[in-house]
Amino acid sequence: MSKKNTENLVRENTLVMIVRISLGLAFILSSVGKGIDPMGTAYRVEDYLGAYNLLWLHGYELAISFFLIVVEFLIGIALVFKLQAKLAALGVLLIMIFFTVITYIDASQNLVPDCGCFGDAVKLTAWETFYKNIVLIILAIIVFAFRKKMTSAMPGWLQSVVLIIFTFGYLWFMSYSYNHLPIVDFRDWEVGRDMKIENEGAEKTYLIYQNKATGEFEEYVSPNYPWNDSVWMSEWEFVDQRLDDSDVVKKHNIIIENFKGTDYTKVLVENADYQFFLISYDLDVANGEGMLKAAELAETLKNHPVSFALLTASGPETIGKYLEVYKMKYFAYLVDGTELKAMIRSNPGLVLLKDGIVIDKWHYNDFPTSWKEAIIK
Repeated sequence: MSKKNTENLVRENTLVMIVRISLGLAFILSSVGKGIDPMGTAYRVEDYLGAYNLLWLHGYELAISFFLIVVEFLIGIALVFKLQAKLAALGVLLIMIFFTVITYIDASQNLVPDCGCFGDAVKLTAWETFYKNIVLIILAIIVFAFRKKMTSAMPGWLQSVVLIIFTFGYLWFMSYSYNHLPIVDFRDWEVGRDMKIENEGAEKTYLIYQNKATGEFEEYVSPNYPWNDSVWMSEWEFVDQRLDDSDVVKKHNIIIENFKGTDYTKVLVENADYQFFLISYDLDVANGEGMLKAAELAETLKNHPVSFALLTASGPETIGKYLEVYKMKYFAYLVDGTELKAMIRSNPGLVLLKDGIVIDKWHYNDFPTSWKEAIIK
């Protein structure tokens, strides 16, 4: 290492080093939170493209997701270890300017409720995201201002080689998560969680009555109102009601209905026996091989105490279209597509429950082929 580089290394004071490493770690943590679940980030990208009417980019959400996550990860690594630090300092400043502007517009116009900055690991509101970016852009300005003093003892060509190695390593990590399931599940339907509703009987129905003469309103908890007082009933009239379920602990937001609109949510989710859910938010884009694997698995379960059901946001006509193609000999139910995307990052995906507890989840690349394989790990 030359004498000039030695002098430059000394000149980076402790405060700048702390700022540089802190900013780099923030980028690494953010990219890891998203890299664990690149499909989830692709859904966020889809939300932003829709909010900004960039429909011409539809179909490239996953590619954009991979690109943004890798760039964020590499900038973080570059800052922490001073690899091509001057270029990283410029990159982090430009990125923070761009995303600070975007998040301000997002927060002020309420375009996308959750930016997914840290994946599903940390939830931030739009304004919390903007304030977070204000802090990070200040750090980025400091790093950029002192970029010439962030010299590494490592030759420039070797720094580039190290970053390339990190690139391919991180791409492999994200590809594994995409082609299987995230190694850490931060969402509601994580394995081992009890999805049964708690304190269900705590729901209260409030009836709102208005006085015919004065126009004043009174609210009563049903059925505790003077319904048997004929004088009162002649003076007051029913105008509305509301349901208060704030004391009820709901573990999920899905509503499972048949084609007639009958609610089967509790029956299926809290089934005392084993319950398989085949999840496909859109049958038109579901992996065909995975759907056929699911059909074969369903056939092997006939002599076992287990229920098998398809949950989809596709309509009855689409389901009928694929009935023979995918050999579907099990019941299909309708569920909101956004909720199904949150349940599992796979189309189709498989979820196994027993008595409301999530026993296991599978990407279509890893579907079990028999009852024994599904139950015995």
